[in-house]
Amino acid sequence: MGQEYFINSQELEDKVRDLLPSQGGAGAGFDLSASTQIIPIIDLTESAEGSNVREDLQTALSFSSITSFNVSNTTTTIINNTGYYRVFGMSNVNRAGTAGCETRFTLSDGASDKIVYKVEVDDESGTEFNNVPFDFIVFLEAGDLLKVFVSTAQANCIGVTRQIADITGKLVNP
Repeated sequence: MGQEYFINSQELEDKVRDLLPSQGGAGAGFDLSASTQIIPIIDLTESAEGSNVREDLQTALSFSSITSFNVSNTTTTIINNTGYYRVFGMSNVNRAGTAGCETRFTLSDGASDKIVYKVEVDDESGTEFNNVPFDFIVFLEAGDLLKVFVSTAQANCIGVTRQIADITGKLVNP
């Protein structure tokens, strides 16, 4: 028989209450313990959290879970809600003559912008065409925006956004 140790950690107790509400969410308290005895573990996390959908399936795309965008020669806000979002698609930039062009994604807090992703063709003579895929995840707090800027009509940015989790990190089903 192994030795048993009691653990006093508010953070661990809070996590157990979140993951297993029936095991102490409504009770006055409980003790956590550790043992030197080896005990096999069965992971029931998904069921205990109230979800029977695997995490990778929770990030699937569906008609109602995606928002598409197609931006050319303007700046467009594509996300203005809080949470975690996957953003993916294709940026097409085409230089004809001497004018350069660019596509860029910026996070904005209303006062300043930070570039997240940028595709650019320099100001040089000749013709150049770049077709560049993008796929990234952003987190937006209250008041944050994700914007797409496309500098000319010779460029466009086509893609979709999908909220994968709310602001607290809870996964969003499609």
